Amino acid sequence: MRPMAFSVLDGVRVLDVTTSLAGPYCTQLLAAFGADVIKVEPPGAGDEARTWGPPFVEGEGVLFLAANAGKRSLALDLRRGHEVLLRLADRSDVIVQSLRPGLAEERGLDAKTLRARNPRLVYCSINAFGPTGPWSRRPGYDPLMQAAGGIISVTGEPGRPGVRVGVSLVDQGTATWAALGILAALWERERSGEGCVVDSTLYETALAYSGYHLTAYLGAGSIARAHGTAFPSIAPYETFTAADGELMVAAGNDRLFASLCDALELPGLPDDPRFATNPERVTNRGELRDLLSERFVTADRATWLERLEGASVPAAPVQDMAEVATHPQTQALGLLQELGGITTLMPPLAFDGERLPHRTPPPALGAHSAAILAEAGYSQAKVDSLAEQGVVRLG
Repeated sequence: MRPMAFSVLDGVRVLDVTTSLAGPYCTQLLAAFGADVIKVEPPGAGDEARTWGPPFVEGEGVLFLAANAGKRSLALDLRRGHEVLLRLADRSDVIVQSLRPGLAEERGLDAKTLRARNPRLVYCSINAFGPTGPWSRRPGYDPLMQAAGGIISVTGEPGRPGVRVGVSLVDQGTATWAALGILAALWERERSGEGCVVDSTLYETALAYSGYHLTAYLGAGSIARAHGTAFPSIAPYETFTAADGELMVAAGNDRLFASLCDALELPGLPDDPRFATNPERVTNRGELRDLLSERFVTADRATWLERLEGASVPAAPVQDMAEVATHPQTQALGLLQELGGITTLMPPLAFDGERLPHRTPPPALGAHSAAILAEAGYSQAKVDSLAEQGVVRLG
């Protein structure tokens, strides 16, 4: 087996000028692949995600801890430390920024300026709505994109106001697209010798996640609505309540529906004209759900899961986070990593059966400022002077 073969970004320096979740999660992925990621933070409180809580672990917000492993922290005032950042950008392979619209240009940190100085630089911009269009100057966060991108309109219970998905899927999805784009740009640079600009936006990610709903509207004029845990085009494909909890059932075709009915001891349902094919089951979803619900509530979740597994019907328990964290499947996959007093998740990837562990814990604010400035050619006297002026904070 090759030793840590997927440290493919060893020798690649990434300048991380991002906050919150999308940008930091992107650069955490790059750090896991071996990049030297310099996280640039305001010298006062640092990345705002450090203060998002409770809960806090080791004094830091959990969102910060979940997205900043493997990095070095440089606490730098972007306005007064402009020359420092330019010098670092000249020595970097990648810069990832998520500054509010217009601020990069205002601060002289835009792609045109930095790539004129360093043509090999891969410049990645993560923002809300993209560089063009009537909303291009608007800031944005994950829940705003879930709203504007239609996700909230299809999430929740029928007849009730829509709800936000309970995880920051737009932020983390955008981060993943950005990391993929950066890897592709670095690969292309090996051939062309030049970097490029990578744009990844929260709005576009939200639209991508809504792709089949948009296709339904554009192709058939159908506007998707909330269906609770159900899927609008398949039935039964939703949660049911057992005597002691909920379970998700995904009977995605006629064969699986027949197997489900056998497991539930409801042999007549597959021959009922209302439920004979998936289109009929979708049309008569309410009646089918009532019949199945009456049966599921008669036994506990473990009983039904055992029967459904025996009948090869896809099903899963609805678990809370405590159940997820302690479940044997989670433990068997080896995703959890003890790291400097916290437990975090490694990237959900394996290569030749090997995980990508984070190399270091999320950094304390400014912990690496002195070392990073020294690497950039600053003397100790200059570093001390910058610290005295409040331009940098030393850890």
